[in-house]
Amino acid sequence: MAKKQANEPEPRPIIVKKIIVDGHGGHHGGAWKVAYADFVTAMMAFFLLMWLLGATTEQQRKGLADYFTPTLVELKQGSAGSNGLMGGDSFQAKENYPTTGGQGNMAITIPKDASGVKDRGGRDRKDRRDQDRAKFEQIKSKLEAKLRSSAELRKLAQNVRFTESAEGLRIDLIDEADFAMFNSGTDRLLPQSRKLIDEVAKVIKGVPNDVIVRGHTDGLPYANGRTMNNWLLSSSRAEATRRALADDGIPNTRFIKIEGVADRDPFVTSDIYDPRNRRMSVILAWSKDAGLPNVEGVGGGAGGVDLTSAEEQAAIRERDNPQRRLKETLAAMDMGGTGLPEGAVPINAKPDAASGKVGDKHGKKSAH
Repeated sequence: MAKKQANEPEPRPIIVKKIIVDGHGGHHGGAWKVAYADFVTAMMAFFLLMWLLGATTEQQRKGLADYFTPTLVELKQGSAGSNGLMGGDSFQAKENYPTTGGQGNMAITIPKDASGVKDRGGRDRKDRRDQDRAKFEQIKSKLEAKLRSSAELRKLAQNVRFTESAEGLRIDLIDEADFAMFNSGTDRLLPQSRKLIDEVAKVIKGVPNDVIVRGHTDGLPYANGRTMNNWLLSSSRAEATRRALADDGIPNTRFIKIEGVADRDPFVTSDIYDPRNRRMSVILAWSKDAGLPNVEGVGGGAGGVDLTSAEEQAAIRERDNPQRRLKETLAAMDMGGTGLPEGAVPINAKPDAASGKVGDKHGKKSAH
């Protein structure tokens, strides 16, 4: 070790300071990230609101506001010192708060789903159908009474049938073996049928329901070479009936459909050539807000009006018989091209192990 000089200062001691860090500094924490995320979310919502205000119409903005309107509203309590749900008063009553700037009212806007409106919903629709049924029953009674008023009209009463359908009240004017609405093969009304249409027009003139006129024919075809057919005939007869009703005072604005269906909707389903299939249908449609009802009146159902005869009810059941419809579907799918003639045996048919016979793919057996 070197020797210290006389004027040399004393050496300073070396101090080592050891610092132990417990954690990161405050600037490395995550609290600011949460605050920043809240700020960005608020800004996004703000810009979204600005975009909606600029890109939508007044009507669309009103629709958005109505969508977020609660269906249950909190009513003002304690009006005029009272309490309870309505504050002792109605929506239209005057407010009695002393601090109101003037006399207002308690009227508020309640969503339609919360309060319901007239002619909306199942109950109102059913009420409208019931009103239509009452009118239909009155028309039926009036026309039947009119047909009983004279000997000439009494003969025609059996040619008038009433049926409640999905379209409305159907008044069928039906041909018989000794009664026809039109000259054979033409659309010219006969005098007695014109009287019948006049009476129908008188009773339906007093109701506002729309009118449908539909022409029907039987299944007898026209001879070859004729320009007329059952489609044209039924359509022209429907138009002739509409013209007669219009002449009797039914305005053209009430007619909503004039059509001919030929023999596709027979009155007697078991015989398309029956003369009763030749008929004119005058239909009083259901009111606009009544909708398509369940036909409760067929068969005397509860709440309905029984306007159908037993023969018509049997025809409806036969028409809707699922077994008959299934057979018709299978027959249509076969198309008459896959059945074998009687006694024919396929060359590649395999013998039946039990009976020693061969069978076609339809199950028909033929002996070897």
